[in-house]
Amino acid sequence: MKAVVDKDLCIGCGLCPSICEDIFSMDDDDLAIAKDIEIPEDILDDAKEAESSCPTDAITVE
Repeated sequence: MKAVVDKDLCIGCGLCPSICEDIFSMDDDDLAIAKDIEIPEDILDDAKEAESSCPTDAITVE
């Protein structure tokens, strides 16, 4: 599974990296980005929590 952030929906609240910093971070524009890697099984629950916690539904984990 991988995570994707829709930059058009992201408002830069910073919630996702606070929940799952191994996958999500903030870019130079203060918008979220996701590492382009397979999400390790041991942090998959955290990545999915970040997805469900996003206030604008900008994150997809698939």
